[in-house]
Amino acid sequence: MTGAFLVGASVILFLIGMMYLLDFRAQKKLWKRKVTTWFTATGKRKSAIVLLGDRFDQSKYAKKMEAKLRKANIGLTPSEFYGMLIVGAMALTLVIANVLGSSLLLSLVIAGALLWVMQIILFSLRKNKYQDQLNQQLAEICRMLSNATRSGMTIQQGIDLVAREMNYPASEEFARVSQEMRLGVDFDRALIKLQDRVDSRDFKLFIATLQIQKRAGGNLSEVLEEMSMTLEERKILQQTIKTMTAEQKYIAWILPLMPIFIVFVMNTIVDGFLEPIFTLVGGILVTIFLVCTIATFFLIRKVTDIRV
Repeated sequence: MTGAFLVGASVILFLIGMMYLLDFRAQKKLWKRKVTTWFTATGKRKSAIVLLGDRFDQSKYAKKMEAKLRKANIGLTPSEFYGMLIVGAMALTLVIANVLGSSLLLSLVIAGALLWVMQIILFSLRKNKYQDQLNQQLAEICRMLSNATRSGMTIQQGIDLVAREMNYPASEEFARVSQEMRLGVDFDRALIKLQDRVDSRDFKLFIATLQIQKRAGGNLSEVLEEMSMTLEERKILQQTIKTMTAEQKYIAWILPLMPIFIVFVMNTIVDGFLEPIFTLVGGILVTIFLVCTIATFFLIRKVTDIRV
């Protein structure tokens, strides 16, 4: 019984720790960006592990993971992410070995499989999180650009204002657009690059509006104001849908965890309860159970994913 509680508590604490770590990393990155504008950073010595991680971050394999982390809006470098996986695998291996009484090699394989599944679930849940966060800021971006053009600023000055006043990630994207325009890149070309980086339907509409208004003329401030109001109404509707589907999303998490928790509890109560699992028939049944459980999880998430 104690072992089952340890496994359940370790999984729950791991997920909670990941959430707090991601929030801490985002806040740390924001404050670091602000502090660097106040003080000049001096060179610091790095440890051998940090230097090895920096070298790994420059590899081609790390670049692919960096793109996935950026798309999921996870503020970790590839070396930090893989380091967390290694430490988590070691800790989970010890917990499984103590609870199930299995060998370290088998426990390591099970821990690796669990972390691999958790990694897939993490990236699936945070799919397009970076784009979603930009979409949440788009209404404020339109309002800021509208006020800037209404007060007599050019669109270039409005983009500079957005880069200074908005939070991450909008500040970073528009600072890049502003920098490209200062280096001589055409306005349309800079917007096309922004659209390539942020593959979002709302941003495509926003960029098309800026391009049409620049070519054909018209009251750009009024168009942006109307767009900001429409985006605000859509945000309210999305929040309403999110509240109404919250119960189903929690069920998607509870359903896969309940059978696993019950199996660990029964294993602590009944000696040899898990022995049939290591037979051929038991392995087939466990595989079918895992496939059906994962499919159920994604089906529930898909049903509750209502796009507006």
